[in-house]
Amino acid sequence: MQPLQGKVALVTGSARGIGAEIALTLAKAGAKVVVNYVQDQAAADRVCAAITATGGECLAVQADVSDPAAVQKLFMAAIERFRQIDILVNNAGILVFKEIAEISDGEFDRIVDINFKSVFYTLREAAAKLVDHGRIVTVSSTVTRLMLPKYGAYAATKAAVEQLTRIFAREAGKRGITANIVSPGPVDTELFRSGKTAADIERMAAMAALGRIGAADDIARVVLFLVSDEARWITGQNIGVNGGII
Repeated sequence: MQPLQGKVALVTGSARGIGAEIALTLAKAGAKVVVNYVQDQAAADRVCAAITATGGECLAVQADVSDPAAVQKLFMAAIERFRQIDILVNNAGILVFKEIAEISDGEFDRIVDINFKSVFYTLREAAAKLVDHGRIVTVSSTVTRLMLPKYGAYAATKAAVEQLTRIFAREAGKRGITANIVSPGPVDTELFRSGKTAADIERMAAMAALGRIGAADDIARVVLFLVSDEARWITGQNIGVNGGII
């Protein structure tokens, strides 16, 4: 018996990277998956094709989750196709890898819109549209626990969504909904490598007790646990998935 059989999962920002791996992992566990993307329809279609090739069900939906109207349409598209949403994974995010003094107003607004406001909008929709005893996981980052140069704006937005998710866990608990956070360390994705040199990546790998940067699958496995019945008594928690970096 697949642990997520009969469940419907909506994963934001799931056309590539960690989000794509989460979508694939939840589908393998039996969930019907809504793959959200902003621009790269071809990548989203590839994720859906991989899901359907193994007998799963998938719906790719274009939506800019930094737009509240688009978030409403995303949730409605999922419900119209699959009739319910059991699982929400807040994964969409961008990284501006610059020192605080170098970040423009436009760059700051964009990272706040995509990393922070999007989670507020999806949680607000989930409050009314997620089924009772549903599951929510927000993807944060271990950088909120560190003092790494060039991560200032990114770390600030991730710290903000951690607190949003924790408070939502308290508010939604009356409906049996759990809401947790996973905080990856460095993970080998296009987003992580953006703006970094090989020396940067090697230095970050050396920070982990396990001596490497993570793989997207390392994160997806923990998300699967948190959205399964095995984690039904866990809510409002932040799980560091970082190879012992801190």
